[in-house]
Amino acid sequence: MTILSLLAAAPVLGGAPDHLDPVKLFLDADIVVQLVMAGLLLASVWVWTIIVSFSFRLAAVKRRCGRFEDEFWRANDFDVFMKETGRQDIPSARIAAAAMAEWRSSARIKTIDRDGTRQRLAGAMESQVAQEADTLAERLNFLATVGSVAPFVGLFGTVWGIMNSFFQIGAQQNSSLAVVAPGISEALFATAIGLFAAIPAVIAYNRFSHGVNSLESKLQRFADRFHASLSRELERG
Repeated sequence: MTILSLLAAAPVLGGAPDHLDPVKLFLDADIVVQLVMAGLLLASVWVWTIIVSFSFRLAAVKRRCGRFEDEFWRANDFDVFMKETGRQDIPSARIAAAAMAEWRSSARIKTIDRDGTRQRLAGAMESQVAQEADTLAERLNFLATVGSVAPFVGLFGTVWGIMNSFFQIGAQQNSSLAVVAPGISEALFATAIGLFAAIPAVIAYNRFSHGVNSLESKLQRFADRFHASLSRELERG
């Protein structure tokens, strides 16, 4: 006897159960409904894994960006600072590196086109800001998918279970509640699991999307401020 079977049988040993037993509902369900439930449970586990890991990741990225930007604006020479700090795995650092790379490329031109250089600098930084936001939000697509699809997958399991219950009515020639109630309970449990997976996914997706948008705005402000500093350097030149 498996562990799940023992857990399901435990309430019965003391008499009729006085509450819903999720394990028994799962074990007594049709194989199709069981597959739906198992898939939704796996999706729920993965959703919570993303929620926990992304929370730490987003907080760490914001903290590293804030620390880098504070040190960056205190530097006397941006080019020297970037060479000393090296290539860091920080969005703000990569934005500054993209701008400095374009700055050096433009500096090699004999006759500097100030307006063209400003446009290229802005384009390089805006492109890097968008790339950083896309990279950070990449895993959020799974949350959006689960949030929109899980209720319908659960509903499919419910419909299948109810169809099976009506089939049992026809097979046993008995329409009493005792015949159909267990199957309907098992079927509705699939919808409950679908909502259990979808609700946290939707809440987390909205919350994290706001966090990514907020970070993107912060990075864009950093890029705009750096662009203004480089534009002043062009005017001096």
